[in-house]
Amino acid sequence: MKTHSLLASVALFLSIQISALHAAPADAVLVEAEGFKDNGGWVMDQQSMDVMGSAFLLAHGMGVPVADATTTVAFPQPGKYRLWVRTRDWVAPWKTAETHPDMRAKGTPGIFQVIVDGKTLATTFGNEGEDWHWQDGGVVEVAGKTAQVALHDLTGFAGRCDALFFSPESAPTPPPNDAATLAPLRRKLLGLPEKPEAAGEFDFVVVGGGAAGCCAAVSAARLGCRVAFIHDRPVLGGNNSTEVRVGLSGLIHQMPYPQLGNLLEELGPVGYWSLQQAKKSRDLPRSQEVIALFEKEPQRRIHNAGPSTNYEDEKKLAVVATEKNITLYLSTRANGVEMDGQRIAAVLAQEIKTGRRLRFKAALVADCTGDGVIGALAGADSAYGRESKEEHGEEFAPEKADELVMGTSVQWFAEEGSEPSTFPECPWALKFDADHAIKTKRGDWDWETGAMRNHITDIEEIRDYGLRVVYGNWATLKNHPKFKDEFARQKLSWVAYIGGKRESRRLLGDVLLRQQDIVAARPFPDASVTTTWTIDLHYPEKPMCACEAFQSEARQFRIQPYPIPYRCLYSRNISNLMMAGRNISVTHIALGTVRVQRTTGMMGEVLGMAASLCKQNTTTPRGVYEKHLDDLKTLMQRGVGKEDLKAKGGR
Repeated sequence: MKTHSLLASVALFLSIQISALHAAPADAVLVEAEGFKDNGGWVMDQQSMDVMGSAFLLAHGMGVPVADATTTVAFPQPGKYRLWVRTRDWVAPWKTAETHPDMRAKGTPGIFQVIVDGKTLATTFGNEGEDWHWQDGGVVEVAGKTAQVALHDLTGFAGRCDALFFSPESAPTPPPNDAATLAPLRRKLLGLPEKPEAAGEFDFVVVGGGAAGCCAAVSAARLGCRVAFIHDRPVLGGNNSTEVRVGLSGLIHQMPYPQLGNLLEELGPVGYWSLQQAKKSRDLPRSQEVIALFEKEPQRRIHNAGPSTNYEDEKKLAVVATEKNITLYLSTRANGVEMDGQRIAAVLAQEIKTGRRLRFKAALVADCTGDGVIGALAGADSAYGRESKEEHGEEFAPEKADELVMGTSVQWFAEEGSEPSTFPECPWALKFDADHAIKTKRGDWDWETGAMRNHITDIEEIRDYGLRVVYGNWATLKNHPKFKDEFARQKLSWVAYIGGKRESRRLLGDVLLRQQDIVAARPFPDASVTTTWTIDLHYPEKPMCACEAFQSEARQFRIQPYPIPYRCLYSRNISNLMMAGRNISVTHIALGTVRVQRTTGMMGEVLGMAASLCKQNTTTPRGVYEKHLDDLKTLMQRGVGKEDLKAKGGR
């Protein structure tokens, strides 16, 4: 104990000294880019927030400079300040001596300027540094106690800005750059309290606003739980939102619980797989409605990378907004937990635009983040990558375990205009030529990257590589003599800047579902959501150049519909943690079937039901299995759609 106390004292002393070294001057001013009053054409990117310390603004103009982001900055006094801008050259990782010539980037695509009170500074930002850092912008003269500040994009090619720091000329040093040291300084300069503010006490805290999270929140709310619903994007839907545009796949309304899926159908868009299911039961009134809708709106047949109307963000929001038991927190990143032994006592989250931190006291927590973020923070048992054949006896597993995962898709599409359009050459992008270019006007699910990378810590680089592929290929189609006439009137209409992930961290429950369980239809007493998708595993496809794979192939094994055990939906070592989505308790092989969004949405419905039973019986998710499984089965038989509850007098 004495040794421990001494080490703790030394650590505290060093921490104080380091903080003192990095203390900001009294008159310093910090401006978070994501907090600008008007983002103009810049978009907010939070995907790597936990790694680099903040969300940031991204100039995503697909080759056309975006409108300025603007804000008003208050200064303690007029005078001269040295400006530091936290940014990076996003293609610098592909400029190293080790980079293969076919992968090497030339130039700096993500450049921008800063304008202060109408004066454009001489420095061009975003043209140096592989890592996030404070780039020196020189001395700025501020005439009054406020100044109008703008970020002026020069290319439309993913320039990025985290923050601006105005340091008095008498102390012209940048802030610290590492995320841990910078975080308390950000709070101090922004006038934020050290401790998170109390957001309230909730029966159920749902983190992650994809199909699984939406269904979990609404299901629990309809069954009497007070729900905090936290999502780090401005729109709901996750992969099925207009930001990512992955269609909802899989079948719903399956035995043994055909009412599961009613809620998902209520809040989800009518898409390709809605039509496929309707064709199987053409006589049903709902099927006839779906078929008639597709005759009227044939564009709905575009499953992935389709028009924004195919994903109906507003429909999801409308269903959530009508639930009086849900408090919705959009653009809020859950990035901490408080523990009470092996139980989550509270979830901590941060408003992305303001930096304000909130504390959500939680009886139960659902991790619907896809990445198992809350589980990792809580110390939940987890897995990443492929298990070996020996570990679980799965036929499709590799001989040796590795960290290969299914990749992240950067989808896109182009549309034909009335006039020819231009697109610049992109020497910083991946190199294509007449023999290797992919002649297409749409990048679907198979434009997939990052199979051998970590999709939690490396997501910024994975997404950026996807952008290099899209822009490099498109520049070739638009400018090469072999293609340019055919593509003269084609113009990029949409390119995803939020990556569509398939796999990362999986949280382990009381049951770990394996390939042979599904293939042999092993019965479990707690059978719940039925998966209908094939065991669909994606592998990097060797590209036609000496570069990292940027397309994938799908290897599929057909299965019979199989109900997933409820015990895959809660943590085996964190007593009040449940999960729904691609981060449930399955092996890499088994993930191939359960990961599609109509299936994960039904998981969310079941989580809400289990949460209501936890509340009613003062028990845990495991306690529901051990003592209240029949009650859960009754709820699954009834369903939690609006009409289900009306029929049983529940609403």
